Amino acid sequence: MSNKMPARFTNEDAARKHLEAIQWPDGPVCPHCGVLDRASAISGGRPGLYFCGACRTQYTVTVGTVMERSKVPLHIWLYCNHLLCSSKKGLSSHQMARMLGVTYKTAWFLTMRLRKAMEVTPGSEPPLGGPGKIVEADEAYIGKKDGKRKHPGSGGAGHKRTVLSLVERGGKIRSFKLGSSTKAEIVPALLANVNRKSTLHTDGAQVYKYTRAAAVHESVDHNKEFVREGRTGPVHTNTLEGFFSVFKRGMVGTYQHCGEQHLQRYLAEFDFRMNHRVKLGYSDDMRADMALKGINGKRLTYRRTDKASVN
Repeated sequence: MSNKMPARFTNEDAARKHLEAIQWPDGPVCPHCGVLDRASAISGGRPGLYFCGACRTQYTVTVGTVMERSKVPLHIWLYCNHLLCSSKKGLSSHQMARMLGVTYKTAWFLTMRLRKAMEVTPGSEPPLGGPGKIVEADEAYIGKKDGKRKHPGSGGAGHKRTVLSLVERGGKIRSFKLGSSTKAEIVPALLANVNRKSTLHTDGAQVYKYTRAAAVHESVDHNKEFVREGRTGPVHTNTLEGFFSVFKRGMVGTYQHCGEQHLQRYLAEFDFRMNHRVKLGYSDDMRADMALKGINGKRLTYRRTDKASVN
């Protein structure tokens, strides 16, 4: 690593202090009992080890996070997080391993944990849109479903993995891995994530008609045009077309291989960067710090990372 890098990427103590400032802006908080202002440094203990006077337990800033019990130095964690947050199309685990000076397995596990930190807990944020706001909805198809083989001459997207994305125009995006592009899969996602007072813009797919997911629904027929004038102004899904372009380039060109059970976490990574993009006022450093704010309560083990079904 270059000596010109910020100290938190090269020095363990600086990395710990940076993480503590993000996680504990008002001072150490016990992850076991949630008590503030009862922490004391343990005499002779390692830096960053605290004792809670309320529940009589020891803890560090990584307890209860995706970094808990990790043997990887904390400054490597922070550098990995920064690289992942600042790379528009992501970084492969092989490339990350070379840049961090760790094994491929370690780089893969670090990035999977950080993607977990980027995930938004379902129901923790309000629906997209609202009165006077436009929400775009569209599907994309990528890769082959696990266990599915494309036969010579077969067409369509039935053998591919389905992704549904919703974006509040000028605002945030949410993406979901679906089992198919049927109404039974798409409509529940719309009803759960779109404010009913919004205007919904989609392509001409029949699945979006009569969903009652929004106050107004307008569509554009991509066989004829990509933008048309509607009751609420230009009708299009160009925001999502741009997002899908970046997502597909990243998945095909950078990551190349992704197990179906992990697709939702990769979607979380691309959503996170989109939701904290420069146009919304975020720099690379700010985006990386926002990712570090999401590390609590999302600890993963190797076994859970390998086998967990991503919802």
